Amino acid sequence: MSLQNKKVLLIDDEEDILRILKTVLTKEGIDTIYTSTTAKDGFAQFQQKQPDLVLLDIMLPDGEGYDVCKQIRSISKVPILFLSAKGEEIDKILGLAIGGDDYITKPFSPKEVAYRVKAQLRRADYMQVDDKNHPLKAGPFELYEQRAELKKNGKTIELKPKELGLMAHLLKNPNQIISKESLCDHVWGEEFIGFDNTIMVHIRRLREKIEEQPSNPQYLITVKGLGYKLVVEDK
Repeated sequence: MSLQNKKVLLIDDEEDILRILKTVLTKEGIDTIYTSTTAKDGFAQFQQKQPDLVLLDIMLPDGEGYDVCKQIRSISKVPILFLSAKGEEIDKILGLAIGGDDYITKPFSPKEVAYRVKAQLRRADYMQVDDKNHPLKAGPFELYEQRAELKKNGKTIELKPKELGLMAHLLKNPNQIISKESLCDHVWGEEFIGFDNTIMVHIRRLREKIEEQPSNPQYLITVKGLGYKLVVEDK
């Protein structure tokens, strides 16, 4: 596995830790390393840079790494490794339960972190190969999550991150009513309160891309009072 084309994002408010990790990962052959010291900027950089792996501190000055993890998981399956001074078992369980792939307690061995990073990147490569061979399929749609690529009858449709998250959740549950609460939880990683208009806007934009007549949808329909359903023929 070549590490030269891999991109890693480090999110930690301790500059010394960022410097140490960047040094050791560079020595291991990872050329592209981005750094951030806040939750808000960290997620913004994730969206802009699209790294292959994230090293994420839990205690950040403007929020918790747990929330950043939820945001990332709503749009991506890239490996997330938590770095934290919180070493209690419950903290580790929570970190893994919300989508983390590994949990490393501070203080840590930089060399060990590097080995864990390489192991997760190797695992992600295997998963990506499998993903290419096993897209989410329903009706005329094929979604390759790792590549963020949707096809309808073989034609590629470009989706933005939230649209991708919505389509993935719907394709995993074809012909089933999906509540707005469920969409909010899986795509935004947030409670539904206050997200009604946001969801409707993204549903409308998604319809504009997948429907022949967005105002009279064939596939992505509204079930009044209950949520949405992706209607497709069973194969």
